[in-house]
Amino acid sequence: MNKKLITLMALAVAQVTSVALAQEPKTNAAVETKVAMCIGCHGIVGYQATFPEIHKVPMISGQSEKYIIEALTAYKKGERKHPSMRGIAESLTEQDMTDVAAFYAGKSSKKAAAEPVKPSAEVQALLTKGNCASCHGANFSKPITETYPKIAGQYPDYLFVALKAYKADGKSPVLGRNNAIMGGIAKQFTNNELKLLAKYMGSLSTDLEVTPESRFR
Repeated sequence: MNKKLITLMALAVAQVTSVALAQEPKTNAAVETKVAMCIGCHGIVGYQATFPEIHKVPMISGQSEKYIIEALTAYKKGERKHPSMRGIAESLTEQDMTDVAAFYAGKSSKKAAAEPVKPSAEVQALLTKGNCASCHGANFSKPITETYPKIAGQYPDYLFVALKAYKADGKSPVLGRNNAIMGGIAKQFTNNELKLLAKYMGSLSTDLEVTPESRFR
């Protein structure tokens, strides 16, 4: 093979490589732009929301793509009532939701323990009554479908607020979650019982975490 041909091939490879490298940051930058609106709450460890009461915003790194899309869609449709989350969700296209979900689903490095933590007799009775594991799976970190959330290790105060939201009667334009299954389950319990459930779930090992931006580390 002569030197001229080798040079031409080298130039061609270099050009293809440079194009690929130039395209990758654009793709990453586009996704980062989409998740920028999430970072201010979900990218700060221990960040607390004030609506409908003071509680930590949920950890979403490590949730499945399908669940994150499901949640965003519910906010967009008004099935989950939360003014700021609905405003954000309404600004997202289906592709935006897919990109945001993929970004957060791939961000957790944690692995929940295989063996569940033994609950107290009181909590076990509540878990049995609600049949929570039938949907949220082994140790509440392996849902039977990826459209359901992992709840093991989630912030207890957030879980409590979410469970109470399912008890709402749906009349408020800004408060509550419309889900027939979860509504029926949550309404079986007093708020004190829901708090016990949330505390236990939050004590379990988890796949979930907060992945802070470098400026928030």
